[in-house]
Amino acid sequence: MNAQEPTGHEAGTRERILRAAFQLFHEQGYHATGVATILREAGVNPGSMYHAFPGKETLLEHVLEYALELLGPAVMDPVEAAAADPVERVFALMAQYRAGMVLAGCRMGCPIGNLALEVSDNHPEARELIHRNFAAWAARVRGWLDAADDRLPRGLDRERLARFVLTVMEGGLMQARAAGGLAPFDEAVAQLRDYFDALESRARAEVRRRAPRRRAPRGAQPPARRAPNTRPNKEAR
Repeated sequence: MNAQEPTGHEAGTRERILRAAFQLFHEQGYHATGVATILREAGVNPGSMYHAFPGKETLLEHVLEYALELLGPAVMDPVEAAAADPVERVFALMAQYRAGMVLAGCRMGCPIGNLALEVSDNHPEARELIHRNFAAWAARVRGWLDAADDRLPRGLDRERLARFVLTVMEGGLMQARAAGGLAPFDEAVAQLRDYFDALESRARAEVRRRAPRRRAPRGAQPPARRAPNTRPNKEAR
């Protein structure tokens, strides 16, 4: 084993600290969470924490890297297991966030979105990691949009659409927290659904326009034109 790699015990301690800090930063915010609270929730002593993380800011950076690692197994993989259709995965993802808000009573919202508002201005390293979290989230959604293929219009910027989906999610959660209810989130998702329906309708129209027209067989006679009606008008008799 490399001398720089943590032992099994150290790795377990590090995992407990990261898990506790991630949860507490989500529930209470970064600035409102004291190191003592993290130690208590993780069940570790100060020496163990400072051996793994020299300070709270370093811990924040590792928490954001931890969130990147969790994105697949905790967020996106369950959605892909629940929905095979690539477009419906977008709305299964929205439903997953909605379910979380129901459980939390419309509190807390998105952990990465919360940290973006709280620490990005004064912590450039954290800001970069938050950006990477958002980019990884959007990239996974972009993969679903690519899989939708010709169900979406040609020339559609799917990267921008994936970012728009992220904006709907974050904005809907933030407004739901402010309202203390799910109506703003549901309205945002309904509008997103309308937009996707319009995109799919446009794509179907494009497919119809691209379809080759059926040509009459060579030598076929055009259909005979009907003679005009020459019967006298009864009223004119």
